[in-house]
Amino acid sequence: MPPVVERQVDDLVVQVHADPGALARAAADEAAEVLRAAAEERGVAHAMFATGNSQLAFVDALVTDTPDVPWAASVVFHMDEYVGVGPEHPAGFQRWIRERIADRAHPRAVHYVDGLADPAAECARYARLLEEHPLDLCCLGIGENGHLAFNDPPVADFFDPLDVKEVELERACRQQQVNEGHFADLSAVPTHALTVTVPALLRAKRVIAVVPEARKAEPVHAALHDEISPACPATALRTKPGATLHLEPDSAALLFWA
Repeated sequence: MPPVVERQVDDLVVQVHADPGALARAAADEAAEVLRAAAEERGVAHAMFATGNSQLAFVDALVTDTPDVPWAASVVFHMDEYVGVGPEHPAGFQRWIRERIADRAHPRAVHYVDGLADPAAECARYARLLEEHPLDLCCLGIGENGHLAFNDPPVADFFDPLDVKEVELERACRQQQVNEGHFADLSAVPTHALTVTVPALLRAKRVIAVVPEARKAEPVHAALHDEISPACPATALRTKPGATLHLEPDSAALLFWA
């Protein structure tokens, strides 16, 4: 099903789909196309995936309802993890990737960010892995504060010299984790995380932003209309040629042309 509306904002293609299901289907089809092309060209595809509630329908569609995804030729990465959170923590992103992608799709390899490791050493290790596995695909979301991965406005750097770094999480970001049901209250949310930086995310050959839900309407509006700056990290998507932002009526509600 084609998008209801398609616009280009700077270098970013914006598609508004009829409903969340159509969004998930379109994003999964696009991601599968990228993975197939990389696997056919080089015999391997390197892909990074965001985690969180907004990504559930998309990942489910890609893993369970998309034909001919070359998972056996795919190497999977995720983009962030809380400091001090291990692989079995219910809110951990390593567990999210393992349960929703690795255990179901059985990719060739999965490289996890280790939240229990020494932060500086783990950032260096994961950066080396990204250097060794240039990304063909990065599938990400937009946070309620406009963040990409855990690059919140106070720490986002569009020219970051690092590919992976330790960051202090903004209160709004931590509150989002409570609102989504991952933690009981704000005091339970870790204050620091390890994250892939904005330049490293956008270095992928293709970037797909999957952004459903009404709570994302304000950051989506800011991402498309504000000045390109770390004050809204998602504005950086407009600098990535060929990137696609997938929306649906709720997340596009503040766009006058949607």
